[in-house]
This record gives sequence, structure tokens and C-alpha cells, in this order.
Amino acid sequence: MDEKENIKERNDRNEICSKTLKTGSRTYFFDARETRAGDYYLTITESKKNYSETGEISYKKHKIYLYKEDFSKFQSILDDMIKFIINEKGSEVISERHQKDFKTHYQTHHHNQNQDVKEVKIKKTSGVKNFTNINFEDI
Repeated sequence: MDEKENIKERNDRNEICSKTLKTGSRTYFFDARETRAGDYYLTITESKKNYSETGEISYKKHKIYLYKEDFSKFQSILDDMIKFIINEKGSEVISERHQKDFKTHYQTHHHNQNQDVKEVKIKKTSGVKNFTNINFEDI
């Protein structure tokens, strides 16, 4: 067996179970792995897609190693932090709400500007006699 096959076999043996979560430009990998002593640990990897100025795609990866002796404390703090954030800000994603608010503001503002323009046209033309009001949208 050559060195590449030996490394691949060790890596395959090391990976016990994997799950993937894809969310937009990020992918999270949850991997149960085996130590040399035969115990298991968890790796959580965040992979984020980046685009260079030339359009070339690259990935930034961040990895957390979580060992069994830390599971309960990690889970407790994670649960507490999730509850805190949901209690403080709700479960709706603020960036999505922000987009909705922006669209509503834009549509309302744009509609109000059109109303103001129509009112100005009416005011300017109301004092003129024998004038045919032509709307450019009719042409």
C-alpha cells in the first residue's frame, strides 16, 4: 500500500458519521471522528464561499473540535445563547425583515412622490384656460 492509500484509509477510518447543513453562501459540516484511542469527538466546519475581483471562487474554512468531556457544557451554553437571542430579537431574521421594510418604504415613498408630481401638475394647469391636458403616458 502506498502512502496516499494509507492516508486515505486512516481518514476514512477516522470519519464515523457526517451531516451537512447548506445555508446560502455557507455550508456547515458536522463530523463524528475517532481518536487513535478509539473514542469519538465532533468537528464542526464552516465553509464560506468567497468571490475574488476576477470572479474566482474560493472557500474560507473554520473548524471547531469538540470533545466528549465538553459536550454537556457546550450544549448548555449553546441552548442558553439561542434562547437569549430568540427572546431578545424573535425568530424572524432581521436582514429579511429589513429587506421587507426597505421595499415597503421605497414603494410608499415612490408612490408619494408620484402623488406630489400629479398635485403640482394640477395646481399649475388649473389657472390656464383653453388648455388641453396631455398626459405623456397616452402618447
